[in-house]
Amino acid sequence: MTPFNPASAKPDRLTRIGQARQAVLYGQPPPGPALALEGWLERSWRRCLARGLQPDHMPSFDMLPAPALRRTLEDHRQLLRAARPVLEKLGRAIADTRYFALLTNQHGVVVDVDGPIDHHDRRAELITRLGTDLSEQQVGTTAIGAALTELQPVWLHRGEHFFDATSVYSCAGAPLFGPDGRCVGMLDLTGINALERPELKHLVTQSARSIENALTLNCPHSLLIRLNWPGRTLGGDEDGLVCVDTDGCVTGSNPTARQMVPHLNVATRSAVHCSDLFAMPFEMLFDAARQGPHDQQPPLEVPLWTGLRLFALPLAPGKSATRGSTAPTGQRPLRDVEAALIRKAVEDARGNVVQAARALGISRATVYRKLGHKIRP
Repeated sequence: MTPFNPASAKPDRLTRIGQARQAVLYGQPPPGPALALEGWLERSWRRCLARGLQPDHMPSFDMLPAPALRRTLEDHRQLLRAARPVLEKLGRAIADTRYFALLTNQHGVVVDVDGPIDHHDRRAELITRLGTDLSEQQVGTTAIGAALTELQPVWLHRGEHFFDATSVYSCAGAPLFGPDGRCVGMLDLTGINALERPELKHLVTQSARSIENALTLNCPHSLLIRLNWPGRTLGGDEDGLVCVDTDGCVTGSNPTARQMVPHLNVATRSAVHCSDLFAMPFEMLFDAARQGPHDQQPPLEVPLWTGLRLFALPLAPGKSATRGSTAPTGQRPLRDVEAALIRKAVEDARGNVVQAARALGISRATVYRKLGHKIRP
């Protein structure tokens, strides 16, 4: 049997892409079997045609005015901060491939870049300038526009881009979702006249997950709950992350957690509470976080209202990144924060423990325990 040679398959694939372009973009039936287009790709082509774009025209690579760019960068400083370490790692990973990395906001405007960019190549310079609008409306079908519109990872090679002028690019892209579940941007890997590397779709998807996790960990929280299915190891990028405030209300979560616990996707006027997610008293999660060093804690088995069970690792602030991390110097321990809140509730209730416990949503016994029995019933 003759071994498969990827290089020998490339001309045929490019030919079939060209035939698909003729069929969809110009309405000319191909002489042979054209490439079977993925649904998202054909939808993007047809959206471009519906906007009046023509594939043989030159796309616009418009830039934001300087004041608008400054506002955009300021508005996305959290995204930039979360993405910078990931972009640097990506730059090293793709250094020898003639691909580079782009970060855009949710509108397709470039806000950061990294990797081996040849600034003497105008085709590279056009798309790597900060503030350049690479949305589907401006530059047609690309990984950037498709990922932001379809909200899924994509891979495009050469003529799968809408405009003839952008058929020199090959790119992989993945959308980025913030702790509130909304799309905040996308991550892109692009090469110019480079070898087709569909495996970059996997790389960009994993890298996007790291950025999303960093955004979630930056949410204000009194407790972070790492989630995974039984049999999985807790502490990595594959974990679901749920940030919780002192009242047990969710302040943010990553896409993995929203897939594991569908109720996190429910849009309500009020905040989602831990009691809406887990069929157990939420105080048990805070108690588990105080059991000792988190790298010595056994995972807590938590039941969901769906009947499924997850393993959870509740962590206090400063110990929420990975196993082995430590709290920043000067961080106030969670138990002290809780005690102060409970003490304030008791004072507001003029010493009435029952009323304070009711206001906090905890038992009277929990009030006594957390305050070290320093108040009388």
